[in-house]
Amino acid sequence: MKDRSTLYGHLACFSAYAIFGINIIVCKDLTSGHLISPIAIFTLRSIGAGLMFWILSLFMPNEKVERKDFVKIFAAAFLGYFVTQLTFLVAIPDVTPMHCSIISSMSPIYTMFIAAYVLKEPLTWKKAGGVLMSLCGIMFLIFTNSNDSGVSESKLSGIFLMFLNSLSFSLYLGIFKPVIAKYSVVTFMKWIFLFSALMSLPLSFKEVVSLSWTQIPTAQMWELAFLIVFATFVSYFLIPFGQKRIRPTLVSMYSYIQPIIATVISIILRMDIVTWQKILAALLVFAGVFVVSRSRKAT
Repeated sequence: MKDRSTLYGHLACFSAYAIFGINIIVCKDLTSGHLISPIAIFTLRSIGAGLMFWILSLFMPNEKVERKDFVKIFAAAFLGYFVTQLTFLVAIPDVTPMHCSIISSMSPIYTMFIAAYVLKEPLTWKKAGGVLMSLCGIMFLIFTNSNDSGVSESKLSGIFLMFLNSLSFSLYLGIFKPVIAKYSVVTFMKWIFLFSALMSLPLSFKEVVSLSWTQIPTAQMWELAFLIVFATFVSYFLIPFGQKRIRPTLVSMYSYIQPIIATVISIILRMDIVTWQKILAALLVFAGVFVVSRSRKAT
């Protein structure tokens, strides 16, 4: 039974990060149109997915949240969704899908070090070497950030925001597993999205209520629907489902699915190109993460 539960956890995380890989391409196209601002997109996602979770909760047993846990859930909403999604939406117009994917792959390293503090995992020279190797890959990516083929390249501001995006989601994975495991996925996520919507509405209310839906092309309306239904509701249902069944570091390791999917799609759509610098940077990042993942675990 435990093996089956673990398998379900792996399948959930694989599916969620596969959706996140497609999400990189969809968000890149949607935000490049500049018809809807990143904060407005974030608010629409929070409200849309939040309503789905609240409606779904009506068909499930009533589960009360302890008063002391609301503070933890609010903090989880801030780190795991508000900061993570907003930095991603602001950064994505200024980074190529390949750069975005490479930087996102640093998440397992952040998660492992956070778990070292929270779960007392041992820190070793192997882990330090792996972190240094991945950092060299990212720095190489930044300093060779040039292009001769007409494909737009990443800005340093976008790269920095993607760093912040990856770090904030790693903090969410590493810190909030106890409260996530305490409640059902639907109960936890309905409060996460309610708090997220309340955080963003003061910043986006005027734009959201005055948004001219008729000026948005049909293709981008479908992209927005994908973000709300699949990249938000479905994926954020699957992530805590997986968190209940496998360790935080293993959850974050599934971020490797993102570069494969996002890079293949972006190259097919000619949104990005393959260069030897990007391949070398990716190899350094992945090699560093592999070294860290193979280091000694706590007994």
